[in-house]
Amino acid sequence: MRSAPTILHLDMDAFYASAEQAAKPSLRGKAVVVGGLGPRGVVATASYEARRFGVHSAMPTAQARRLAPHAAYLTPRFTLYRDVSNQVMGLLRELSPLVEPLSLDEAFVDLEAGGAAFDGGSAREVGERLRADIRRVTGLSGSVGLAVSKMLAKIGSERAKPDGLVLIEPGTERQLLAPLPVRVLPGVGPATGDHLRRAGITTVDEIAEAGQDELVRLLGRAHGTGLYAMALALDERPVVSEREGKSVSVEDTYDLDIHDRVRVRGEVARLAERCTRRLREAGRSGRTVVLKVRRYDFSTLTRSETLRGPTDDPAVVREAAARLLEGVDTTGGVRLLGVGVSGLADYTQEDLFAQAAGERAAAEAEAAAEADELAPQGPAAEVVDPVAPAAPEERRWPAGHDVVHAVHGPGWVQGSGVGRVTVRFETPTSAPGRVRTFRTDDPELSLSAPLPLVEGDGGAGEG
Repeated sequence: MRSAPTILHLDMDAFYASAEQAAKPSLRGKAVVVGGLGPRGVVATASYEARRFGVHSAMPTAQARRLAPHAAYLTPRFTLYRDVSNQVMGLLRELSPLVEPLSLDEAFVDLEAGGAAFDGGSAREVGERLRADIRRVTGLSGSVGLAVSKMLAKIGSERAKPDGLVLIEPGTERQLLAPLPVRVLPGVGPATGDHLRRAGITTVDEIAEAGQDELVRLLGRAHGTGLYAMALALDERPVVSEREGKSVSVEDTYDLDIHDRVRVRGEVARLAERCTRRLREAGRSGRTVVLKVRRYDFSTLTRSETLRGPTDDPAVVREAAARLLEGVDTTGGVRLLGVGVSGLADYTQEDLFAQAAGERAAAEAEAAAEADELAPQGPAAEVVDPVAPAAPEERRWPAGHDVVHAVHGPGWVQGSGVGRVTVRFETPTSAPGRVRTFRTDDPELSLSAPLPLVEGDGGAGEG
């Protein structure tokens, strides 16, 4: 294990909610909750103002509404979050070739590998400069932990929240870890935590006192040995710059079960387009198309078809997914759909099925892709349905999403219902704006791409 605190862990502060506050001047300093808004919705992120009411991620949105009824509840805008994440990850890669992203808003960086830092002083300077650069480029804040290992750097960033930096000095690790709960250690989830608690072990110091033999008896050799080393602050895990993906997949969960077979087919086609777009963005192709269907009774079915060679053709994946769907009974209703591609390769094989992507199919794919860029993505997101003309109004005008009016300009949806949509007209760089209400079918009002959070930034909002 290294002797200098040159492993950095960055965690953006309340990322989705902070991005929404930066985009919407009227919400700054107010409680904001981002997640699914329907009866099955789950909180993705809550602003620090909302957390004071007890709202936290993974909480059912219905429970969050009871705790914070006056908060702003918004559906996710993953196009914006991905754009901002790309900006942040770009700053990290300027520091070192060894950057290990864990999610859109979290990553490890090996500063020593990039020659950016060699001791505590230089590491702290890099961390403070990074935080300033993130705020300058994105307008958002991130918390930084610096330590000799990944485990300790992550603990440091958690202690630094919000908008801070914590450097754990070498030699102080055991003293820092001793009083912390066992859940702070990697690999200790709810089940392991409960198992240790029943054995009278609730803190990291008690793990160390129990000894390796006792932990092996309780948890098995691999888990017990690893956990004992972690309790002694021994973590040799390297920062890994590339995680070789075995598959690329996308899925959506629906607030109301889908019963219309035509709409189910449309959703599968849309998911296939999203999946192949991600394949192409990653420069990959795949041989096996996988369809996932979760039905009304929570039973989950997966079907797969292996092609004659790897492809990234949207038409090929779309047709394969459609064939797989024909063998699935959806009459009782569908609550989740997913399309994935596995068996990844770095090349494609042309014309697998008589090249179904002619001019008409290509035009349809482009139209679906354009519609999807305006739709929220992710398992807890509301779904903008490009197929069924009678989709519920809340799906056509997701709360928090961007719109533009031919007369009033850009704004965002505050809410919709009973044939009306309420819009607040403001931008990230304007003062809090005025609210106006329109018919949901107003021809002068349309969904639009997100605007940059920082003036002069061309990253966020590009499709």
